[in-house]
Amino acid sequence: MFKTTYLTAVAGLCLATAATAETPKLSVLTYDSFTSEWGPGPAVEAAFEEICACDLEFVGAGDGAALLARLQLEGPRTEADIVLGLDTNLTAAARETGLFAPHGITADLTLPLGWTDTEFMPFDWGYFAFVGNADADAPTSLRELAESDIKVVIQDPRSSTPGLGLLMWAKEVYGDEAPQFWDAIADNIVTVTPGWSEAYGLFLDGEADAVLSYTTSPAYHLIAEEDDSKVAWEFSDGHYMQVEVAGKVAGTDVPELADQFLEFMVSDAFQSIIPTTNWMYPAATPADGLPDGFNTLIAPATSLLKTPEDALAVREEALAEWRAALSQ
Repeated sequence: MFKTTYLTAVAGLCLATAATAETPKLSVLTYDSFTSEWGPGPAVEAAFEEICACDLEFVGAGDGAALLARLQLEGPRTEADIVLGLDTNLTAAARETGLFAPHGITADLTLPLGWTDTEFMPFDWGYFAFVGNADADAPTSLRELAESDIKVVIQDPRSSTPGLGLLMWAKEVYGDEAPQFWDAIADNIVTVTPGWSEAYGLFLDGEADAVLSYTTSPAYHLIAEEDDSKVAWEFSDGHYMQVEVAGKVAGTDVPELADQFLEFMVSDAFQSIIPTTNWMYPAATPADGLPDGFNTLIAPATSLLKTPEDALAVREEALAEWRAALSQ
């Protein structure tokens, strides 16, 4: 009797081990807030694993711009199958690594711009903005903010896509006069954080009057907390746009599974998760539309965005201007 029970248990363990070994794993390298318990990661993982017969694993790597630095360091040794969280300010540099394969996907996107990139697919988009308290005086331009006594928190452009986005925003508005803008706003900056989460936390803790974030950030407070005390300041300069993307690593051991994930990423199941977890506009508006509350957000009259090639061309110059002003 004991022998029969023992052999049955061993057989069961072997079958379970075999089943685990046969389950393919897809590793998605992304930014930390995507993988957090309040971010899109948990819901996306559950929804994709329902259809993929796989183990979807998200690997956090700091903020968005840090993803590129990690890829450049790891090169072909990277264990990522998908990289999710770069934006168009980084795709030209990412393409230069030679690590990405064509996605081959066509999708009915609702981005406010055409999409022709053959290696990177968008999953959401938004506009950068400074977010402050509704009862405070609001500047109406970057210059007015820089000339005020308003204290702000921004992010490091070397590790954070919002931080890099502000560099491009200043370049689009001021061009060769961007150094003067950075000189003027330097004394407004309370601190520079590695990523968005730390900066937004400092703002909510009252450490600054405003934080570099998105026009969609107030939707979180309104929908999740029924709190209308946070607003995005609309600037007459226009607002710089961010389009976040994902790409398939060419050396992946599971190319078909990676393709399935990218197809899923632009599906209604994935896109409907984005507005109330990543608090951005989805790349393809879900069939049920956007949640109530998004209709209250500011809609910038002027959209600013550099092409990936132009963003790459001015990046080092813009970083040097930023460092020079903030090091004084």
